[in-house]
This record gives sequence, structure tokens and C-alpha cells, in this order.
Amino acid sequence: MDVTMYILCCLLILTGRNIVSSTSEDAESLGNLTALGERKLSDQVRMILDHYKQADPVGIPGAPISDPMPIPDMKHSFTYATMNFKSAHVHGLSRFRIQHIKSDLAAMQLSVGLRIEKLEVLGNYTMSSWFSRSNGPFNVTLSNVYIEGFAKLEVERGGQLQAQNIDMDILFQDIAMNFENLGFLGSLFQGIINSVGTFLFDSIKPFILTEVNTNIRGDVNKHIRALPQTFPNSISPLDMALAEGRRHVREMGYDPYHLPDYNYTAGIFRIDLTHSWASGMSSFYRVGNVSVTMEDNIVYVGVHVGTQRLEGRTLWEVNVGGLVSQAGSAIFTVEYIHAKTEVSQPMDTRKRPILKDLDFKVGNIQVRMDGAGTLDYVIEFVVNVLPNLLRYQIVNAVEGPIKTRVQDIMDSIDVEELIEQKLPDLDKVKL
Repeated sequence: MDVTMYILCCLLILTGRNIVSSTSEDAESLGNLTALGERKLSDQVRMILDHYKQADPVGIPGAPISDPMPIPDMKHSFTYATMNFKSAHVHGLSRFRIQHIKSDLAAMQLSVGLRIEKLEVLGNYTMSSWFSRSNGPFNVTLSNVYIEGFAKLEVERGGQLQAQNIDMDILFQDIAMNFENLGFLGSLFQGIINSVGTFLFDSIKPFILTEVNTNIRGDVNKHIRALPQTFPNSISPLDMALAEGRRHVREMGYDPYHLPDYNYTAGIFRIDLTHSWASGMSSFYRVGNVSVTMEDNIVYVGVHVGTQRLEGRTLWEVNVGGLVSQAGSAIFTVEYIHAKTEVSQPMDTRKRPILKDLDFKVGNIQVRMDGAGTLDYVIEFVVNVLPNLLRYQIVNAVEGPIKTRVQDIMDSIDVEELIEQKLPDLDKVKL
């Protein structure tokens, strides 16, 4: 399996574990399947993609965080009373909707934003003062909860990818509380009761974040260590994947790339181009960032790549009426070609991808002719001057047809079937 596949696997593992556990309905429908990380990668992908075929997907099937999550017993002393909280659990961690996922593949960084309509802390309390005591169940409800997380993969000395600390934070907009059986103490210590909700949230927040960080990071690293691929720490895994891609292009015989012979006839004139080739196709590199983001259940992939100097050569022959012919050669160079594109793909893979943007930049073009005598200079002048003067207009003119053609190709792609064909390759990674 090539480097690109390993990077995608790592991002898949990291993404799946930066998001908390599945809903109880998902767990039941999956027949109490094991946690996401304990399954084959192909099964993980199928579960997630099937989940996103719903109109309003909530949560992610299978992850190493429990819902409800138990929290430790707590005790807090106020001015006139002491409160103990026992057998408390946080409910609703799995009922999230993904606001966004943003990744920087070059830096191997990932940020996640989740929205939860309601989190509930349910448990039992005891409130004691010097003259009275009450106890019973309590309920603290947090509304419009927002969870944000940031994770990063780094290459360690041994060349193994390693997930670093996962930084997370939890914010909420509103809070409501209900303490049963307070009786007289409820009205007497109303100020205390009003501050209990914030105290509980501030107390359980570090526990939740530590639990998530420890479990997810440990689970991610356990599976990353199962990958046999190692990486140098002097180059990012993405750039290493591009380097392998360049080698693959050369091994496949695409650099130099031999073009098919071409002929064109107009009246008594016939032009033949033979033995044509172009080199430099494997010189592509990353110009800008390669990003993968997800918003509103749509994945956006942005790529900005370019080539270095391209060179080519062809043999030409012009025939006039079969009586007069002239042959020669032409050498051309293109300083560079840059391509910036963005493609969107709904998480519902039954839908087709869409080419959102396509932008080309072409460097200086030079052509050297040989064989046409004096006409060599005329042809060179026309070819070398006009395309460079009108380079931007020409590029803008061809971008539209190219974009239309690329979109036609995308419309013919069955994404669901294509993914299914590639899934067996993921299972070669033994987790």
C-alpha cells in the first residue's frame, strides 16, 4: 500500500476518534458491535457512510467514549451549606451534529466543531447545613453546547506517526437546574443553588476533556503503530506521498510522455506530427495547502499543485497536394503550469461530486523551429509572442470547457461503487 493510503487511513482514524460515541440506537442496530477502532477499516467506512445517508445524521456510529458518561463524586462547601453529588452521569454526548471539520494535510492538523442541542447531568445530591439537611435527585441541563477540538499528528524519531495531545473545549449558551426535595433550604439558599450549575460544569469539564483526550489519543496511537509505514521527520507525510506519486508517474512511463501521432488536412494542405513527446510531467509539487474540510455534511477538497519546467519535441511534415513537402522538428518549453481546484462531495455517496472551482496559471511559452528555412523565424515569432501576450485570455477561455468536461466525467462516477472497490485495500492494514 502506498504512502497516500497510509495518510488517508491515519486521517480516517484520527477523524473518527475526535468525535465522541454513537447513539444508543446506532449501537443497538449494529448488534452491539465493538468500538470503531476494533473493527476493520472497511467496516468503519461502511458504517460511517451508511450513517450519512440519513437526512439528518446525528452522532457517529461506534467510538471509544461512553454515553452516558459517569463522573466522579463531588463535594463543595458554600458559605452556609455543603453539597455532595453522587452517582452522576453526563447524558447526550453522542447526540451531536458536526458543524465543521477542517484539516491541513501538509501540517497533519485537524480541527473539529460539534454542536449538541442539550447535555444533561443527572445524579443524586445531599445538601447539609448546621440546622437542616435535604437530599434527592438533581438535573442540570446545558443547552446549545459547542465542542471544539484540535488534533495533530507528528513524526517521531523512529519515523512513526504519533498523535499529540488533543486540545478540546466545551462551551454552552444556557443552563437550567432542578433539585428535588430542597424544601425550605431551596428558598433560603437560592443564591447557592443558582451557582451550583456553573460549579458542576466547571468541575466535570476537566474530567470529560481528560477522559476524551486519554482514550482517543491512546486508541489512535495504538492503531497508528499497527501501520508498517514509517516517515522521515525532515519532510511531511503529504510531501512524501507526492514524491512517491512522482516516482509512480515515471515508473508508469508517463515521463517522458509519448503523444500519439497527429495529422490535420485542410484542402490540399496536410500536416503530420510524429514522434512527439513531453517531459517534466513528474515534476509536480505542492504549491499551496492541500485541505479537506467538512461543512453541512459536504466534504470539500482543495488542491493547489504545479509543475516545474515542461519540455517537448515533435517531428513535423507539411505536404501540399502530394507534390511538395517540407519536414522539420519543433522544440517547445513551458515555464510552469499551476492548477488550483476545489471539489465537493456530499457525505451521502449516492450523490455525485461537484467541481466547485478550477483555475490555471501557465508560465512563459517558447518554441524553436527547425526545417522551414526563413519561415522558422516567422513561426517562432508568432508562436512565442502571441501566446505569451494573450496567455491569460487563452487560459481563461479554455478553463470553462475544461471545467465542463471534468464535471461530465465526475457525473459519470459512481462514488459509492468506487469506494466499495477500494475498501479491500484498507483491510490490508492490520489493526
